[in-house]
Amino acid sequence: MTLADAPAEVQLAVDLIELLEVNQVDPELALAALAIVTRDFERKLAQFSDGEE
Repeated sequence: MTLADAPAEVQLAVDLIELLEVNQVDPELALAALAIVTRDFERKLAQFSDGEE
């Protein structure tokens, strides 16, 4: 399987990893930032599921 054939979430993950690595972001900093992003998107998903936008 090539990246072009991979699911969209895998393609996005690879793009994000490349962005972080190219910019030499410290792995601990990247994980802390990704935890914030995860919480934000989980909140947005919950609001969307509740019929809010």
